Amino acid sequence: MKKLGLILLALFASGLANAAVLKIATVAPEGSVWMKAMRDGAKEIEERTDGRVQIKYFGGGVMGNDTKVLGKIRIGNLHGGAFTPSALQKIYPEISLYGLPLIFDSEDEARFVRSRLDQKIIDGLEERGFVSFGFAATGFAVIMSNEPVKGLDDLKGKRVWVPEGDTISYASMEALSLSPVTLPLTDVLTGLQTGLIDIVAVSPIGALVLQWHTKVKYVTDMPLIYTMGFMALDKKALRTVDAADQAVVQEVMSRVYSHFDTANLEDNEEAMQALLNSGIEKVAPNDDEFTNIRRILLQSNRDLANKGEYSVELYDEMMQYVQEYRIQNGGAAGQ
Repeated sequence: MKKLGLILLALFASGLANAAVLKIATVAPEGSVWMKAMRDGAKEIEERTDGRVQIKYFGGGVMGNDTKVLGKIRIGNLHGGAFTPSALQKIYPEISLYGLPLIFDSEDEARFVRSRLDQKIIDGLEERGFVSFGFAATGFAVIMSNEPVKGLDDLKGKRVWVPEGDTISYASMEALSLSPVTLPLTDVLTGLQTGLIDIVAVSPIGALVLQWHTKVKYVTDMPLIYTMGFMALDKKALRTVDAADQAVVQEVMSRVYSHFDTANLEDNEEAMQALLNSGIEKVAPNDDEFTNIRRILLQSNRDLANKGEYSVELYDEMMQYVQEYRIQNGGAAGQ
């Protein structure tokens, strides 16, 4: 009996030794609802695969900025990350299409387009070596600043944060005569504290979670950039997992990100109210200024496509869906 117990123990230990441990980095703070949901998903995956697949999260940005995380993925120290589109822009530029400035007017419009284009973008990302489980909207980024921004004159010459590696946003901000300052996400709070940057474009929920709202006074009520997050796993690392277990990972993580996609939008509405309750003042641009800003940025979007920064065909397909939605709903056609 004792011998049988030792054999079973040895088999169990062998199973643990052969378990696939997927190491994933994220800037989501420990204790946040995002980390809790991801850890709950990891627990379910481990249970349903009898321990053959384990996910270890490194939260709060402890693995460094996106460049460092991607470097660690390349050498196998990490197997994936929870990213925003700018992180993988150099690898797959089309991942940033939804985040081009002033593409969408509303969440409903974005959802209409995404229902037709998400899978094509996910497939393109996989062709570049990364498996994703769907995109989670995090609301529209709005302009947050220490001086009110009502129009172009208020923007000119201001130093605006652009995510590290986001050459598309950099060009867009230059088109508005701003001075882009490239910083990793982890350094933005310090940039606001020291005056290195004057303006950030961030979703309300992002501003609260990252504490950027403590360093600004105004928010401009303009849906500037559609923001989203996603998990990307190195396809080679995932292939080491048995096919049946891969299906479990896909099912669970797709469900987690589908939940994020819905819940984040509700949370974002509450976050905007929380910003206003904290004393931040809402500023409304006048209609003429909004139209002028949109004209400049849509032309910049088109120019970038024509220069090959991202696929002209996929950009045109996206704008075709935008136009289709607006025609159906009585809005202005997209460009």
